[in-house]
Amino acid sequence: MFFDRSSAKATGGVIERLSQKAMLLPRLSKRRLVLIADAMMCVGTVYLAMFLRLGYLPPSSPALWFLIASSVGLAIPIFISFGAYREIFSQAGLRTITVIGNACVLYALVFSVVFTLAGIPGVPRTVGVIQPILLFLGVSALRAVARQWLGERINEARRNQAQQRVLIFGAGSAGRQMSAAMTRSRELRLVGFLDDDPMLQGSTINGLPILNPNNIAKIAARLDVTDVLLALPSASQRRRNEVLEAMRAASLRVRTVPGIMDIAHGRIQISDIRELDANDLLGRDPVAPDADLLGLRIRGRTVLVTGAGGSIGSEICRQVAALGPARLLLFEVSEFALYTLHQELLAKATDGDVELIPILGSVLDQARIESVLETWRPETIYHAAAYKHVPLVEHNPAEGVRNNIFGTATVAKAAAAAGTPDFVLVSTDKAVRPTNVMGATKRVAEMILQSLNETSPGTRFSMVRFGNVLGSSGSVVPLFRKQIQNGGPVTITDRRIIRYFMTIPEAAQLVIQAGAMARGGEVFVLDMGDPVRIIDLARSMIELSGKRVKDADTPSGDIEIEEVGLRPGEKLYEELLIGENPMPTGHPRILTAREGYLPLDELERALLTLSDILVRNDAEALLAQLRRLVPEFESRDGAMDWVHLERLAREGKAADN
Repeated sequence: MFFDRSSAKATGGVIERLSQKAMLLPRLSKRRLVLIADAMMCVGTVYLAMFLRLGYLPPSSPALWFLIASSVGLAIPIFISFGAYREIFSQAGLRTITVIGNACVLYALVFSVVFTLAGIPGVPRTVGVIQPILLFLGVSALRAVARQWLGERINEARRNQAQQRVLIFGAGSAGRQMSAAMTRSRELRLVGFLDDDPMLQGSTINGLPILNPNNIAKIAARLDVTDVLLALPSASQRRRNEVLEAMRAASLRVRTVPGIMDIAHGRIQISDIRELDANDLLGRDPVAPDADLLGLRIRGRTVLVTGAGGSIGSEICRQVAALGPARLLLFEVSEFALYTLHQELLAKATDGDVELIPILGSVLDQARIESVLETWRPETIYHAAAYKHVPLVEHNPAEGVRNNIFGTATVAKAAAAAGTPDFVLVSTDKAVRPTNVMGATKRVAEMILQSLNETSPGTRFSMVRFGNVLGSSGSVVPLFRKQIQNGGPVTITDRRIIRYFMTIPEAAQLVIQAGAMARGGEVFVLDMGDPVRIIDLARSMIELSGKRVKDADTPSGDIEIEEVGLRPGEKLYEELLIGENPMPTGHPRILTAREGYLPLDELERALLTLSDILVRNDAEALLAQLRRLVPEFESRDGAMDWVHLERLAREGKAADN
């Protein structure tokens, strides 16, 4: 007899259609179906018990019909009273089996009293013991089958509703944990794994194949894949770059799973899936910190961080808190930013680990600064408070001058008067041959520290310059991500623009390490690797989101990159030094330079003039004085102060009238 494949397929189709109809029934109808199935189980187990006792199926008789009626009439009311039909059958588990077991115990007691102890003519007494056992096993098996059968179909329905078909790159511990977390996901449907290991390729995990990533384009097309989850927490950045390049070529959206410590603790959840981090976008390994330098000017000390709630300031606080200071003063003008950071650090701190003191205040408030320094006598100050957004400062130059120049002067002079041993200014590459007000104000801030260093031997003043920080407020990365999510276009100011980038943790670590090497007066420059073309970063982010760049070569692409022109004060290229001969330090990624500056008395006279101009609110005079202070400053656009521009516009209208 041959197996009829067409008949089997037809039978399977009928069963599948009946399954779908059963799943669509109201809950009450499903309960009635299960009740009928239990009644049929009573009948079946009666016949099975008689067969086991007699060795043959008994013929129809009044005794047999009484036995069947007694079983059904006794079991169903007991099951109802025990709540056996209130369970969700697709989720039946130990609790369900316990309920069935308790109901069957009561059923067995009554049933055995009637048919074993009292006895009924024509019914063997042992049937009163055998049948309740068979009934418990049969009903329990029915629930288990229902759970498996319904559960598979519900999960299949959920997977079919999911919009994103996903591959996990990495069949190791991280990949397996993520696949387990995705089992009940309504948004993601896992269809397989990718792995470089040829020993794993061709095998399966939970029935899903492990595939060769060299064939990713064909695999993605065949399986209709939209997303790849990168589960390679211990892979080198070089290997991750290779993987990302392959995913870009296949037009797949790439996301990543948590770090190796979360995986080690088994903490991966669907909510942990995140966008690619800054290191992946930079395409290089982060700079490894020097542990000795990190703690040198922090461990056991009182440390003050100004601008503690900002992108760099808050990361400096996180890293300082982890290095064992006796006390950490969080100085911030924004109440919300200060509260948020303080709560975050409190959640991470252990009892007696570090004393955290949140202080509201402005760096322009001399009395406030002096009272803080007199009260806690900090031994290390990281001055990160600054206005840093180039266009905003360009249009509000007076506030940029007040905060970045006079705020720095206030804190630095108070530190010198209090004898603070170490003062580190967080500066910027935009201070080099500045083309904008923000860069010019930061260069003047550097000059203030250089001048004070000559007259304040009790304090080591130093400055640390670095370029753009990926992921900070105002960074292009969150802007590009938002534009990509909105369907584009992704806007860049000029296709020729290049920038130096590093991650926030990297920048904060290098600031701390550079400050630890200071002897006084140095301008430290961070080696930020090769510069990145902004258009390449935009293209990479679009392609790693699973989209195609729309351009002349690909008119059917998804997202266009639009050039909008340079903003006021914006440079095409950033530089990190004024001088041409940077000197190496003990750290391979930190250089130092001695920059020219004005003597303190001459600088203070220039600052008095600048202060008078602020009082007059004269935008043109403000720019002129900044040029005198910083001869390298070249303002391409002239005075862009909003108030100044509005006054000029009104004067022009009045003249026309």
